[in-house]
Amino acid sequence: MNAPVSSPPRPIVTPCVKVCAVDGESGFCLGCQRTLPEIARWSAMSDAERAAVMADLPGRRALIRPEKLGL
Repeated sequence: MNAPVSSPPRPIVTPCVKVCAVDGESGFCLGCQRTLPEIARWSAMSDAERAAVMADLPGRRALIRPEKLGL
């Protein structure tokens, strides 16, 4: 009897840019603009939860002082 063939896990889309520093003022990562709890739960979130966070990210960037983002 053959063992069932499993497919490789589906890649998870992430906003991570490998710049991991949390801004104490806003609570958002300066690289991806997620919160620490969001980063910790990212792989366990549903596709819908991740999509909701991704939709919020552009607005969050505006809440971080530009000089902290190197702008």
